[in-house]
Amino acid sequence: MSQTSPPTTGFAARLQAALIARIGTQRYHLWFPLATFVPMGPEVIVAVPNANAQDWLTRTFGDTIRDAAREASDQPALTVRFVVDEALFNGTAPAPVPVAVVAPPVAAKSGKPPLMSKASLFEEARPLPTLPRPAPKSEKPAASVKPTLKARGRRFKTLHEFVVGASNRVAHASAVSVTEEPGQGGNPLVLHGPVGTGKTHLLEGIYAGLKKQWPDLAPTYVTAEDFTSRFVQASRFNKLGSFHKQFRDCGALLLDNLDFLATKKLTQEEFLHTFDALLAEGTQIVVTMDCHPRHADELMPELVDRLLGGAVWGLMPPDEPTRLDILRNKSTGLAPIMPEDVLKFLAKSLTGNVRELEGAVHSVRHYAKVQAKPVTIGLAREALGELLRHSVRAVTLGDVDAAVCTVLNLNAGTLQSKARTWAVSHPRMLAIYLARKFTSATFGEIAKHFGVKTHSTPVAAEKKVREWVAKDAKLALGDREWSVKDLLARVERELAR
Repeated sequence: MSQTSPPTTGFAARLQAALIARIGTQRYHLWFPLATFVPMGPEVIVAVPNANAQDWLTRTFGDTIRDAAREASDQPALTVRFVVDEALFNGTAPAPVPVAVVAPPVAAKSGKPPLMSKASLFEEARPLPTLPRPAPKSEKPAASVKPTLKARGRRFKTLHEFVVGASNRVAHASAVSVTEEPGQGGNPLVLHGPVGTGKTHLLEGIYAGLKKQWPDLAPTYVTAEDFTSRFVQASRFNKLGSFHKQFRDCGALLLDNLDFLATKKLTQEEFLHTFDALLAEGTQIVVTMDCHPRHADELMPELVDRLLGGAVWGLMPPDEPTRLDILRNKSTGLAPIMPEDVLKFLAKSLTGNVRELEGAVHSVRHYAKVQAKPVTIGLAREALGELLRHSVRAVTLGDVDAAVCTVLNLNAGTLQSKARTWAVSHPRMLAIYLARKFTSATFGEIAKHFGVKTHSTPVAAEKKVREWVAKDAKLALGDREWSVKDLLARVERELAR
């Protein structure tokens, strides 16, 4: 008598239980009603309705599904493969249940599992016993219930709390103008800069200001990650109409961290259509990014072009006077009191972003409470010993060399070559200029590092780059044309990493 496969329902129940144990019942019902699992020999095929679902499930639950399938089958080497089956989405396949699993196919004499057609992937599916879904909390249809960030208890920062300095003055003024006259100034407003410089604070401040000054405007604040998640869900459940209504009928769209869409082409296309629809109606759009739109190489050219059509303002890490104002602001009203000499010491010693400064205030206060001592410069040194040691990073000639090569996609050692073509000499001149700006190296040391004969060459190179910057010149390097100012700014960001 031949050996038979274990009952399908037993394997299915184990797989279902293993998944729920890892992600919970609610997330299970949310993400797996349109996924079909089919074990085929040494692998489990996960059929999904479209590319968005495939991308989301692979990134979010790929490892979880693999671990659950291995536990359910007792096969440590089991692999998981995702495939797109549009029949699930178009309704031409048998109606799927939360998870449908079939028994492994009987192996042929050759020892290899028989091929299974796309249609049979669903025809042979067997339903699982479904778990009861959680009862709805509202009698309103799910599509009409719009969860807001405020419902979760989030407190939005205001523009009045923002510490203004030389590094962010223009960006702050633009944010204020948006709250006063939404859609009348630069539209879209793009705020860009390194992490911890206040982009999200300004965006939240705009949202809070619009809610206060224009109660009927109904602005929408959303992160790019949340926008992506909602778009994926709308695509999976055929609710794009509700999705479009939510984002294209809003009074203002405020989107944080647009860089998150860099590798998500479908979501970028959807955001571009939303962008065009809002702009056609004169609706205010504000987005934040880590870099200038022109440097966002992974964003669609059409989207970059739209962003450049508005007002683009950068935020830089705070200078020493601004850092002192930030420290005063963060320590006001807190005990123990932070004396002025301690705040000045921290402003001079810490050169990081706003979050680092805020963390330093909390650390010093907590350390003083634990030690039961007043706050002094000595105590601040003890509390922030590790942070102070790493706050100032010395930039070397090698760092500058590597940063220029990284930005321009040059091989290591290119700037030391004897080649005199513009493709080598111009990047080398830029590196020399930055070496003079960020290192203490002499012209002789710079000449030696870059393999030039005398120190007169670095002197001439620095003078030439200064002329380029003054004229806002452009250089053709690689396969594109660069603004010298933009290129230098990009290399400086690479140095700051």
